Amino acid sequence: MSSAHDAPYTLKRVEALIGLQPAVVRLLVARGFVTPSRGPRREPRFTFRDLLLLKVAAALRRASVPTARILESLTRLEAELPPQAPLTGLRITAAGNSVAVRDASGVREAMTGQLLLDFEVQLDVDALIRIEDASPSEVDWFVRGQALDGGDPPGAEAAYRKALEADPAHLDARVNLGALLCEAGRCRDAVRLYDEALDAGVASPSLHFNRAIALEDLGDGAAASDAYRQAIHLDPSFADAHYNLGLLLEKAGDAKGALRHFSAYRRLSSA
Repeated sequence: MSSAHDAPYTLKRVEALIGLQPAVVRLLVARGFVTPSRGPRREPRFTFRDLLLLKVAAALRRASVPTARILESLTRLEAELPPQAPLTGLRITAAGNSVAVRDASGVREAMTGQLLLDFEVQLDVDALIRIEDASPSEVDWFVRGQALDGGDPPGAEAAYRKALEADPAHLDARVNLGALLCEAGRCRDAVRLYDEALDAGVASPSLHFNRAIALEDLGDGAAASDAYRQAIHLDPSFADAHYNLGLLLEKAGDAKGALRHFSAYRRLSSA
């Protein structure tokens, strides 16, 4: 099960992004189709992979495929996918009660009564998941950015920026893009990207944390310390923020402050 930091989507956010009613999401969770983690208040939190699978379910539901057949076919789809597959390069369509999957190798139809999606997965980072009646969303662009991150930085940057064009509030696309920029030596651009979100009123521990890292790389230890403190204020359990702040305080000669945050890091890491 993913941690809450890796699973940023709440049930309400899932409904807003893909139009899938909470009752349907709960049914898919109860059937084991997706397994959400739990947030600070025990609320369900979903990963990007969960969101894409739920998006497929929503599209099939809009095509009037019966719920039982959606469950059967998508359970099979999930079983056939490699654990880290980003679900790129697939097109899933529905006509009546039939479901077909198109990938780079052609069309494979699920013709049995159980609608088993039995195909060899072909992943193609140059293609996006496309539900028949939907254009690429910020989720699609974000997943493409993840697929390209590390292997094609310019392509990943373009995809993350497309995600932000579609949804300027897409926090994870912003955080990943900022990290990508900083790795390329463009930390000032990363800080500006983070500041845009902060100026818009976004309150996110991961945003402050990554902003702090960028400020450290720019040599501004005081501003970085303040950013780490903001991350900890929003999430006192953010162990890495405690550790990094401890290092900065130790470097600045504040041994007592550093010890306090190192102790918090050790306590949280062993919990």
